[in-house]
This record gives sequence, structure tokens and C-alpha cells, in this order.
Amino acid sequence: MEYDALTGWDDVTTAEAYAAFTRAYPMYSASSRDLAARAALPRSRVVVDLCGGTGTTAEAILALAPADATVISLDSSAAMQRIGRHLLTDARLTWVNAPAEHLADHVPAHSVDAVVCNSAIWKTDVAAVVTAVRRILRPGGRFVFNIGGAFAGVAHPDSLVPPAGPSVTSLIQQIAARDYGITPPPPALPPKLPLPAITYLLADAGLAVTTAEVTGQRTTFAERAAWLSIPVFACPEGPLSYEQKMGILAETTAQARPDDVTVTSWLVIVAELPQAAL
Repeated sequence: MEYDALTGWDDVTTAEAYAAFTRAYPMYSASSRDLAARAALPRSRVVVDLCGGTGTTAEAILALAPADATVISLDSSAAMQRIGRHLLTDARLTWVNAPAEHLADHVPAHSVDAVVCNSAIWKTDVAAVVTAVRRILRPGGRFVFNIGGAFAGVAHPDSLVPPAGPSVTSLIQQIAARDYGITPPPPALPPKLPLPAITYLLADAGLAVTTAEVTGQRTTFAERAAWLSIPVFACPEGPLSYEQKMGILAETTAQARPDDVTVTSWLVIVAELPQAAL
């Protein structure tokens, strides 16, 4: 089966692998806590976890939200949400199975204090999502999200320090070229969502950026390798089966030190609907 990192999330194998990863490694829980801390949740009554998956970000939101708050986790993957419903049973949490672009069809207008979106917005029609968020936010409400460094065209200073050894990606590319004749991908395209572009989209919808910060997340080789075992992230791209990709990953892991650390860059944005918007 071919797994796709944009559309392949509604799959039991992927959902189970993702949920196991989030329980074993801190990548998503740490970024979720960071976003939740920026969303002014202690004074929020209604919060949306956008592209919420199995509920890792919802869990971080629930830890900070008031006891009488309502938290809505919206995601297009029923497979991911089935797992999330078993993992999180907080009575404040409601699950909505729908694409991010359809958010305003499921949440009343001007009813939400904060929308939080972790590690996903670049997989959506961003303009449509921003418009939907604008429709449901109350004046003063916040939209808090992050964009991967490659998609935003940013690099945290710590990420520029040469690693102690070869990266997971470079080792995978070497083995794929040697064993399967797969050439490395061409140089990266221009970033999909640089800050000027996302600022323009937000402003066009009536939202003002209040914070834009480049952060760095430390990731061990072992964590990166485990992330690449999730079917939608398996490398290299191309005609290889998942089993072949896992064989390459196993050889890659055998050649590296699991505790070696790399730094992943993120652009973290807080946008707000002005108090006088309505």
C-alpha cells in the first residue's frame, strides 16, 4: 500500500503507529504543550484543537483549560479519532470528524476563544482554514499554530550546528541509492508558507499576528527513526514498498548512535482577532 503524508491519515496502520509514537516520544506532546501555553487557555470557555488526530494536542489543552470549558477536536481522519476516543475520556472533549477547511460548518460563529493547530496547517488549504477560523473566533480570540521549518523557510540557530554524525535522511538516501538506484530528491523548492505569506493570509481574513517566533526542538536519532516508521512518513519517496523502506530504516539505525541529537526548526505563530472586529 502507498501511504501519503497529506492524504494517508485515515488508515488504521498509520493511526496506530502514530498513537504509539506519541506515547513513546515527546515530539508532539512537547510542541502541543508549547502551543497550548501560548493560547491564553485558563480564561477560555471554548477551544478548538484543529487537525487534532488522536488527541495529543487536546490533552495539552485540557490540562490548561477551565473545568467548565468545552474543547472540540476536529480532524478528517476517523481512524485517528477512533484511537483518540479510547485514549481521552474527559467529559469536556467533543470529537468532530471533518476537514479543517469545514471548521465553520461545525462550530458556531464567534463562539471560540482559541484555535490551536499543531504540525498540520501546511497540509490544508491554508487560506480556507484561516477564513474558517476567523468566522468562529470571538473578538480577542487567538489562533495559535506552528509551521515546520522547511515549509516556513526558517532555521533556528541551534539547527545550524553540524551534527555529530550523519543524519537519518542522508543515511537513508545513501542506502536507497546503493540498493535500489534511487537518486536523492532535488534541492528543496521555495518554502510553501514563509512568514510574509502567512501574515498576508491572516491579515486578509482580519487576524493580526501578535507573535512570530522561531523555535528549536531537540530530537534524538532514535526518535527521528521511530517517526519515520509511521507509514505516512516512511522514506524514501518513490516506488518502494513499506517493508522495503523499513529495511532501509533498520540498516540506517544500525549505523547510527540512537542518542545523537538534531534540532528541528519551527515557526510558531500567535494571531488574534481584534476586540473591535465585530
